[in-house]
Amino acid sequence: MNRSLGFARLALAATLLGAGLAACDKDKDVEPPKALVAFQAHIAVERVWSASLGGKNRRLRLALAPAIEDGHLYAAGGDGAVGAFDAVTGRSLWHATFKLPLSAGPGIGAGVVVIGALDGQVLALDAATGSRRWVVRTSGEVLAAPVVTSNGIMLRTVDGRIHNLSLADGHEVWSNDQPVPALTLRGTASPTVVGDAVVAAFDNGKVAAYSLNNGDILWDTAVSPSRGKTELERLVDIDGSVVADGHDLFVVGFQGRVAQIGLDSGQIWWSRDASSYRGLALAGDSLFVSSADGKVVAMSRRDGSERWTQDALARRGITRPAVDGDAIVVADFQGVVHWLDRATGEIIGRTDTARKSPVTTAPIAVGGMVYLQNDAGQVFALRGRPRS
Repeated sequence: MNRSLGFARLALAATLLGAGLAACDKDKDVEPPKALVAFQAHIAVERVWSASLGGKNRRLRLALAPAIEDGHLYAAGGDGAVGAFDAVTGRSLWHATFKLPLSAGPGIGAGVVVIGALDGQVLALDAATGSRRWVVRTSGEVLAAPVVTSNGIMLRTVDGRIHNLSLADGHEVWSNDQPVPALTLRGTASPTVVGDAVVAAFDNGKVAAYSLNNGDILWDTAVSPSRGKTELERLVDIDGSVVADGHDLFVVGFQGRVAQIGLDSGQIWWSRDASSYRGLALAGDSLFVSSADGKVVAMSRRDGSERWTQDALARRGITRPAVDGDAIVVADFQGVVHWLDRATGEIIGRTDTARKSPVTTAPIAVGGMVYLQNDAGQVFALRGRPRS
């Protein structure tokens, strides 16, 4: 997918996805990332533990991020290292190294840890020991975390295909696909499994649901129809995963729309213009979107109306939000992590990982802790507590 990689640099520069790519030429100045300013901190942030998995592919926009199950954290580095840790203390449970350019995951479930690679290979490990169960090659580069269920491993590849791989040996149970536009952003969305359906978002602006058992298409919906005169203007990639809650699905795309979709029919109940290459989070009756220009926007779940916008992080390449109690957490291109009040959008806490490496995958919040991995392969466990 060299065309996607080459275009990714153009698209990233055009939308200022990373501060290091912001530049100016003789004809036009590009507005720089917004500088961080002092604020009144309402929470104190503690670094509980950290570890390193390695990997220096900082500009490849990999999808490596921690995953947690049963109190254990699993993470992988771009150079082939995979590790398991006690999520509370950071104690190492096992560590393994493989000669694979790991790029996405891990996905966890059914006693298996699954990671994708840049060359299309998929690696499955025993969750308890880290020993290799199997390795298979799929149809394309893997840039979205696999989803592991008792029915198999759901996987998206950059060639527009969704695969169901066998838990036992990785053979393909079924696959289906959507057409891929001539130019795309670098990245894909992980599938979302809801009941007996798997829902996936694609680079053509569509969301589709498939039967978990046999891959038959149940419906597909164009959330963000492509429009414009140039291929740049027609970009409508959906690189953020669909978020499901009951029979409601929520999704947002680049240069497209944020929408609520009915799980049973694929009908769009409401939509609003929006642009995001990171995705959204859902908490209570609100959606929280990290926009392509670095704003965090809170919207009503019921109709998409705006509740607040925080633009203090404009052009800082922020991640998809994570919900940490009454706060929203995002990280940025300098490895700075920000806590925002859920109700108002006010910045209430901040910490610098002191590594200066970008964080491009979303933090996860579990049990009062926030976990994240930067692009250099360092994993951090953070805790935000109200100041007394």
